[in-house]
Amino acid sequence: MEYPIWFMHDTLSVKCQAQVMNLLNKLLHQKFANAAMVVIVCVLTVSGCVSQSASDTPSPYLAIEAKELNQLAEQAIETFSGPGMAIGIVHRGEIDHIQGYGLRDFESSARVDEDTLFRLASTSKAFTAAALAILVDEGKITWDDKVIEIIPEFKMQETWVTNEFTIKDLLIHRSGLVSGAGDSMLWPEPSGFSRQEVIQSLRFLTPKYGFRSQYAYSNVFYITAGEIIERISGHTYEDFVEQRIFAPLGMNCFAGDMPLSAMDNIARPHGDVAGDLYAIDRNAIKGRATVSAAAGGLVCNVSGMAEWIKLLLNDGKTAAGEAIFSKKELAQMWRSQTILSMSKREAERNQSNFKTYALGWRKNDMYGEEVISHTGTLSGMQAYLALVPEQELGVIILNNGSNGSLRGAMMQEILSAYLNPKDTTDWIADFYQYQQQAEQRYLAKLSIPQGSNTVILEENAYTGAFADIWYGGVNITEAKSAANDTKQSELSIEFEKMRNLKGKLTPFDQHTFVIHFDDSNAASPAFIEFIVDAEQQVSGFTLRPFSDKIRDNHAYRDMVFNRLSLGGD
Repeated sequence: MEYPIWFMHDTLSVKCQAQVMNLLNKLLHQKFANAAMVVIVCVLTVSGCVSQSASDTPSPYLAIEAKELNQLAEQAIETFSGPGMAIGIVHRGEIDHIQGYGLRDFESSARVDEDTLFRLASTSKAFTAAALAILVDEGKITWDDKVIEIIPEFKMQETWVTNEFTIKDLLIHRSGLVSGAGDSMLWPEPSGFSRQEVIQSLRFLTPKYGFRSQYAYSNVFYITAGEIIERISGHTYEDFVEQRIFAPLGMNCFAGDMPLSAMDNIARPHGDVAGDLYAIDRNAIKGRATVSAAAGGLVCNVSGMAEWIKLLLNDGKTAAGEAIFSKKELAQMWRSQTILSMSKREAERNQSNFKTYALGWRKNDMYGEEVISHTGTLSGMQAYLALVPEQELGVIILNNGSNGSLRGAMMQEILSAYLNPKDTTDWIADFYQYQQQAEQRYLAKLSIPQGSNTVILEENAYTGAFADIWYGGVNITEAKSAANDTKQSELSIEFEKMRNLKGKLTPFDQHTFVIHFDDSNAASPAFIEFIVDAEQQVSGFTLRPFSDKIRDNHAYRDMVFNRLSLGGD
């Protein structure tokens, strides 16, 4: 005999649905003779679920005691060389916890508090998606509108891709380009490229994969999305985000230029070598708009981000009931678009079964709950925002260090406390141990390229002015430097568009040098391979990472610098 199977999907939580279906399956497997009894029992179960969710909603609570959370935060800062961090936890519409820890600046005694400003890095992307959602709600665009219809100069290498590229495609990392393609126009900051130049340079980036075929992370298309917002709304990206999102929520956060008064409480970015901290001031909050704003340039504090979390967990409405964007478009922003790979460690740690990318958000399951999240990473500034909508839970972590294990371990501690209370794992120790093992594996595989440390031509033959069609000019000059009381020749390189890309050239072999950048944190060493014609004249050069492994998914892959003049001309 067959029995009817039904349940009230729109009114039940995932857990209630599971409860009903488990009970139903149990009854059916026991082969109840009376089908009506099956329906009655299920109706009672459904009613209990609906009643509990509608009228017996428990009040907010902090799943991890504040004292313990504070101790964990201080432990994490010490273990992973913070130097500072801010944590906000929102649960059932209320702030359960909001506090700063550690120092804003390792050279100062000023401590982080809930109003300390950090750079959001790629957690900025969700605000860009939300700004587009507002325009969709207003009927000014659709997610499937073609980019070229709004930005006529938008062009990819393949014409058919140009013609098919939609607004949604800008956000989901399936362009066909390699991961990080075009990032060299944004970082290391300050960038000398305008947003228009970034967009116009897309045509020079060579695809590696089929359009919409697989995931490869991209920032330049979020820059393009920011331009969509500007051209459709008539307001700059910065003004739109500040006026339409920050202001209604009372967020003391910034997309563009900042008033001097806001500069009184800012976190300074830091790196560390063996636990010794140093400042990374190129990524500091300088109070000015950055070209990277729509992809990773927003500035906020943990108190402001708590208001953002409240909005997201309240279907896009403020506490006063004002809709910033609709529930429908929020669902669209959180709808999976691109499948992401998941490591064995991640699957086992979180009991996860899937991981995807949506519109400015990542999604995965953790202990049976759907988690919406995104991280943000700049050298010296990191962020991590995670939402568990069914639990009405949101967590934001901001820190001014460079070790991603700090935010990862703290997020794991907090989410586990809420979602898997029986878990007793010391996640700070776990992340630290895994990081140490990963570093050992890396060092074991590390191979330093070996050359003759000489080049064929006289070193001054490689000097001159060069330029790439989209990346701009480069000057290679010869200088005399004093070393051990003797004067020796030394070649220097400087990129006109990127102020922090300058360094010294060391002979490697044949017509190849190694570039050692002055700021080693801004860029790793790279090979510069000069092109020499039959008459032994240098006509140009290409760049690739300093490695004995040849690969084509690096930042320099589409750059060919041609000589403009000889050195000294």
